[in-house]
Amino acid sequence: MHEGGFFFQALVYLAAMVVVVPIAKKLGLGSVLGYLLAGVIIGPFVLGFIGTEGQDVMHFAEFGVVMMLFLIGLELQPAKIWKLRAPIMGMGGMQVAGTAALVLLLGVFTGLPWQSALAIGFTLALSSTAIVLQTLNEKGLLPTDGGQRAFSVLLFQDIAVIPILAVFPLLALPGLAPASAQSEAGHGGNILADLPVWGQTLVVLGVIAAIILAGRYAINPAFRLLARTRLREVFTAATLLLVIAIAVLMSAVGLSPALGTFLAGVVLAQSEYRHELETDIEPFKGLLLGLFFLSVGASIDFRLIQHSPGLITGLVFGLIVVKLLVLWITGAVFRLSTDNNLLFTFSLAQGGEFAFVLFSYATQNGVLGTDTASPLVAAVAVSMALTPLLMMLNERLLLPRFGTKQAGEREADVIEEQNPVIIAGFGRVGSIIGRFLQAHGVQATYLDIDPDNVDLLRKLGLRVYYGDASRHDLLHAAGAASARLIVIAVDDPDKGYEIAETVRRHYPQLRIIARTRGWRDSYDMLDLGVEDVYRETLDASLRMGADVLAALGHRRFALYRATHTFRKHDERYVRELAVMRKDSKSLLHGARQRIADLEILMSEEMDQLGRDKDSGWDASSLIEEYGTSRTP
Repeated sequence: MHEGGFFFQALVYLAAMVVVVPIAKKLGLGSVLGYLLAGVIIGPFVLGFIGTEGQDVMHFAEFGVVMMLFLIGLELQPAKIWKLRAPIMGMGGMQVAGTAALVLLLGVFTGLPWQSALAIGFTLALSSTAIVLQTLNEKGLLPTDGGQRAFSVLLFQDIAVIPILAVFPLLALPGLAPASAQSEAGHGGNILADLPVWGQTLVVLGVIAAIILAGRYAINPAFRLLARTRLREVFTAATLLLVIAIAVLMSAVGLSPALGTFLAGVVLAQSEYRHELETDIEPFKGLLLGLFFLSVGASIDFRLIQHSPGLITGLVFGLIVVKLLVLWITGAVFRLSTDNNLLFTFSLAQGGEFAFVLFSYATQNGVLGTDTASPLVAAVAVSMALTPLLMMLNERLLLPRFGTKQAGEREADVIEEQNPVIIAGFGRVGSIIGRFLQAHGVQATYLDIDPDNVDLLRKLGLRVYYGDASRHDLLHAAGAASARLIVIAVDDPDKGYEIAETVRRHYPQLRIIARTRGWRDSYDMLDLGVEDVYRETLDASLRMGADVLAALGHRRFALYRATHTFRKHDERYVRELAVMRKDSKSLLHGARQRIADLEILMSEEMDQLGRDKDSGWDASSLIEEYGTSRTP
């Protein structure tokens, strides 16, 4: 370690994050560029607070990329991955092959052996998974068509690293002696190296199958047992153990750790513990990714750039231009709209973190000389640092002029009023609630995240504000600090949960009335401490059921009281079953028991009402029941 030891290094890295990154965000540069600038400032070529150990920190911090892919996998259903198969294989294959071929031609033209030029082409074809996904996530662009295509290509590139590593030893040049050192980042630790190709293939397929089977049948029961301990730190440790174990296993068989953890995340996307896994991993992911970007900034060899500025500038410019050309053609072939193609092209027009590993591996196997690899490594690092600037160039100069005039993400509205009630989501449910309140003289602040819906409602004369109610700053502007309650009426259960989380964290005094779709969403809200939970279909279903029975000849007074009884007990059962949700066996048993109990209860009540017709409208019993119960 550098002078000062571990604590000094930790102080330097954390201070750089805390000081430089917020300034960069304030200036509109984004957090990624802030981390890169912070790394440059504390690196060996500016302040010199860190030295050569920055490379070791980078290898450690690369684990943040692994965690990021795991979290992305948790957000994707297997069906969605299947839908992306065409862009993953088609666009990814075309981009990697096209970039490698073009660089091969340029390399041979400049006098490089074709073997070295091909190795350089494959390496430069890869982009930075960490920087691209972090930037797209930060800007909210990952769900767009261009963002999804960029993600698909990055996934293909991660897969492509495996055959590229296998091909490099075959490209060795007779004049270059291979180094004896093993590859970095765990690739040289492949335990399958002595097996024949068919044996390696079987073992790799077996490992992937084991991850899928464990994710479906073993991990949930294990987490269920850990959840019963009610020790949060043990659950967090188990989550980290899961990710690290998969990363180590994938590295041991020569596969990408990021690819393995992404696969595990996809398998667990439908797990009942998905939210807990996300919550436990997110802080570690963010911190390690920040360290990774800092290390990239610190690793830029400014001494080499100073000695050969023309060479490095030419390499960086050539790399970006070649990738922009190939990516634009790829997007055009797959019929991306202009604005999405610009996003897709400019987001991937840099080198990737795997280049550090692959260039080292190529040098050790006699494919490239050190004098060739060193400038390329510097060029890749500079291109990665330029990515946020390229994205800004696209957003501020190109999209306004050449985009398809598709509405981008608009800024949240300035909220000009504060009311005792905030309604988040002014769609099917929220609009009815708002109209009912307004009819009783109660004013509310209406927030909605759908810009088209907001524009339509304003044309109808309704004062609705555009904005994401899960954002703390927007809630503050809407008067959450002084409001009495918030109604969460959004369609998306995940977004509703995010809003409730934000309110619970920042405005614990604010009463939450939350709309949910079913029992599982209700469980999530109850876990947050939200007591007023309303399943959107419950009342409509009970009314329809009562009308069916009325059409069959049942008396209305009896049905009126029966629906109230059913609703009251069903609401109680949801709260009782929420306690059992971590144990599927107990949950199923409890649900079956309560369904049977409710059927018996309703049957007995209908029989009683049938024997005493007048009791259905008994005033004292109605006041007793309705005055002490809450409408669900």
